[in-house]
Amino acid sequence: MKITSVKGMNDVLPTAEGEESPFNSRIWENVEGVVRETFRRFAFDRVRTPVVEEAQLFARSVGEATDIVGKEMYTFPDRSGKKVLALQPEGTAGAARAFVEHGLGMRDPVQRWWYLGPMFRHERQQRFRYRQFYQVGAESFGVAAPEADVEILAICNTILRELGLEGIELRLNSLGDAECRPAYLELLTAYLRKHADELCGDCRDRLERNPLRVLDCKNEGCRAVTTGAPASYDHLCAPCSEHFERVQAGAKALGIAYRLDSRLVRGLDYYTRTAFEFLASALGSGQQTAVCGGGRYDALVKMLGGPDTPATGFGMGVERICALLAQAKGIPAAHPALFVALGDEAARDRAMALATEARNAGLSAEIDLRGGKLARQLSRADKRGARFAVVLGTTELETGVARLKELATGQATEVALVNLVGELAARLARR
Repeated sequence: MKITSVKGMNDVLPTAEGEESPFNSRIWENVEGVVRETFRRFAFDRVRTPVVEEAQLFARSVGEATDIVGKEMYTFPDRSGKKVLALQPEGTAGAARAFVEHGLGMRDPVQRWWYLGPMFRHERQQRFRYRQFYQVGAESFGVAAPEADVEILAICNTILRELGLEGIELRLNSLGDAECRPAYLELLTAYLRKHADELCGDCRDRLERNPLRVLDCKNEGCRAVTTGAPASYDHLCAPCSEHFERVQAGAKALGIAYRLDSRLVRGLDYYTRTAFEFLASALGSGQQTAVCGGGRYDALVKMLGGPDTPATGFGMGVERICALLAQAKGIPAAHPALFVALGDEAARDRAMALATEARNAGLSAEIDLRGGKLARQLSRADKRGARFAVVLGTTELETGVARLKELATGQATEVALVNLVGELAARLARR
């Protein structure tokens, strides 16, 4: 019996060029490289937290009434039966737990972290929603100033720009804080109750438990109702209003275009003040889809037993980013710098040594270790997108000279084997 992968949990493979798949490992490598370089520029440190946490962590932070906790988390008892564990459905709660548990605020109140890893939600299967999915995330602890929010926006914008993605739009909202949100929720609830009969069944339930979530519903009837709902950014207290104005001013100063969106609530209970999403419209459906989102969560660290600590951050969906790149640019080739083809079996050891010399010099090199017909080997070199190729056989071993061929132009030059790697490095450096 053939065993297959678990539904909604996908392999990421170096699939053939031209396949518009979000699960191509070459695209992932590109994304991860841009992400690492961006966080290096912003001086954020990488953290790795467990993928398994106590389920209570997410109930307390994300919210008991959210779909994530109520319907989507993978939970199970540990072997002792004393605790209920969960596969992490998002990254911020685990990062905040680690901040509190290790007393990091006492060592340095300002902590700037990033991470990349798998998250898990038992969602209904649909395009770009998977039960195991990967997120890039960042958490900035210890700075209450709105410029910390702007810096998070700048990181997201930089990653998307460096990847060469176009048609991305930033949406901004402010959800207020403990001072002004209760009054806004009363206004919102009163409005929604007048239209309760027009809401879907889920939203009628949300109306009593978490009315903000009604604003996030994708049902067309509910969206029609919420078009006239009061906007949270119109009902902020003076400090929240000033904070939001400075976030907008900061985005403008950095040249980051945005639109205000009163429906943007992010669906997680820990958000306060700033909430944002970067949306893409190039995923084939004709609708805008969030590829990145986040905001401020000033109460979360204290909620989890730590000191009163302001914080802000974001999460970015890797699969959606990779799908955009596959559609816009296709699947990149492997592009080894040097492809070594075997002219005959006598040259196998020398070919291995030449490839090792190239790799030790920092160049990528590949050999078709199957040997066989030279035409087939060189066809593989073309398919792999190799920059240069060299054929090694008995003649090359005896003369100590081989022909180094640039595959894009077809130009070939005779080079002494002892100088071949140095010559190759020099040619690559000139390009």
